[in-house]
Amino acid sequence: MGIVAGLDSSPDFTRIVVCDTDTGAVLRQGYAPHPVEPAEGGGRPSDVDPQAWLLSLGEAAGGGLLEGVQAIGVSAQQNALVPLDSQGNTVRPALVGGDKRAQVAAADLIDALGGREAWAQAVGCVPQAAQPVTKLRWMNRTEPDSAQRTAVLLQAHDWLVWQLLGRPTRRTTDRGGASGTGYWSAASGGYRPDLVELALGHQAMLPDVLGPSDAAGTTPEGLLISAGTGETMAAAFGLGIGLGDAVVSLGASGSVMAVHPEALVDATGMITSLADATGMHLPVVTTLNAVRALRGAAELLGLPDLESLSDLAMKSTPGSHGLVMLPYLEGERTPNLPHTAGTLAGLRRESMRPEHLARAAFEGMLCGLADALDVLRGRGVDVRRIFLLGAAAELPAVQAAAPALFGVQVVVVQPADYAALGAARQAAWALGVSQGTLDPRTPPMWQGAVAQVLEPGEELAVGQAVRQQYVSVREQTHPGAFRA
Repeated sequence: MGIVAGLDSSPDFTRIVVCDTDTGAVLRQGYAPHPVEPAEGGGRPSDVDPQAWLLSLGEAAGGGLLEGVQAIGVSAQQNALVPLDSQGNTVRPALVGGDKRAQVAAADLIDALGGREAWAQAVGCVPQAAQPVTKLRWMNRTEPDSAQRTAVLLQAHDWLVWQLLGRPTRRTTDRGGASGTGYWSAASGGYRPDLVELALGHQAMLPDVLGPSDAAGTTPEGLLISAGTGETMAAAFGLGIGLGDAVVSLGASGSVMAVHPEALVDATGMITSLADATGMHLPVVTTLNAVRALRGAAELLGLPDLESLSDLAMKSTPGSHGLVMLPYLEGERTPNLPHTAGTLAGLRRESMRPEHLARAAFEGMLCGLADALDVLRGRGVDVRRIFLLGAAAELPAVQAAAPALFGVQVVVVQPADYAALGAARQAAWALGVSQGTLDPRTPPMWQGAVAQVLEPGEELAVGQAVRQQYVSVREQTHPGAFRA
């Protein structure tokens, strides 16, 4: 069929892969950082001019990278809100990332609709500071002039697709991107304009939601642009996960997501009900503490890095000689204990050794993620295989403990640009449908990720005992934290 491209506009850079349409083999790739000044203190800024994304895209695509490409898919950072005026110009810089300024606005919105359960029923998620709906409320409260001028609401991938197509009258998004806004329901497949008005103070134009294999349009040069999607959905599509698969991401915080045939409404708000890039659903459960618990343990033990912590943990044994760490260092979201602290339990003279504390940090982190996994399993989500992502997935202590604690096969994939690959696969799907060679309901079958497969094997019973030890401490310390 030819070649297609996928571009991923992450918070920090643009990465482009050019792939063979039939196999997904990467033929060429490009990269460029976003020309964005860091925030005060060196962190990521909360306000970014979207033109930076376009400049980065142009640089990444330099040197004839896209020569011969027939279709492009766009993946981009989620929760980046681009407010436009009636002329299509940005009202203010895009509001990006987990914007702490909007925390009060999130609480306001929850109260305004009647609580967490009301939001879960309405759109499958409870407002958080990062979400576009919350950023609208913040803008309405703190920048009323900007709010008043806002006539069109786009997210990062919507805006990039619109720019690539030459800023047509019609603006589009996809189910995956729309499901993270806080004003589109994955369960009903429709917008809730009343929630936009609740947050912004008035109605605004919202992009048309395309199907997974639909094209957003064709550039004047004849290049097909697929629907695009959010980074999480693109990465899941690039990995090739399907029913029975879950993805556990090990960042400073952690997340567990799985493919499911229907949207899940969770009254507790622990599940965020997203849509994926294939027409299925992608329920996500987030923990606030994953690798940050490992980093805290390494600092406490005077170790220079996580590799040293892993080496030390491997000198201990499963169960850490009875030492249990509840890793709630930043409070916790799963379970919902925002104001709590971490706990170290089971201190005995024989357990007070550095290697046991190191092992307890790894087991605590993984047991916290297993709790998140159980939230999904408790709602009927089938999990037979887990993809483990993040640099920490390479650590021997993680690989030694994870299969037995999760109780299923664990797949550790080699690092790759999975969001860009997912965007390219989406482009190949839209191209094939437009040419009549692919079914709109069945994406192209590409080669799977290169991975190491770990089985629980004989360690399964030991893992279950360690997990039970953790659950007992959690229930004693925070009784009823996982109420139904």
